[in-house]
Amino acid sequence: MSKNNENLSSEKIEQIERGKRIREIRENELKMPKTQLAKEIGVSGQFLGLVEDGKGNLVYKSIRKLRDLSGHSADYILYGLDDTILDRTKLLLKDYNENQIINGIKILKNLASFIDT
Repeated sequence: MSKNNENLSSEKIEQIERGKRIREIRENELKMPKTQLAKEIGVSGQFLGLVEDGKGNLVYKSIRKLRDLSGHSADYILYGLDDTILDRTKLLLKDYNENQIINGIKILKNLASFIDT
């Protein structure tokens, strides 16, 4: 398989996964029918169906609207990157003062240096 075909394959896989995330958000979180979400984000229901099936991509304006409706980051919608990590980190660190957090970060840097050697 040529390098271009490999790239197309990985891009297609990303597109399919993105469609699954969008469907998951619509059905399980927003609990909206396809036509309602489509209207909210400015596309047709038919096109949203294509996106959810991994056969189309939303434009920036529609992604922004979906982001605002769902509360998910664009990084999550587009790439599946965890968009709860900041909130979870804040929750974990809430009982520590700034100096303790800074010292913890230094320890992590040293540990990372040790692991890399």
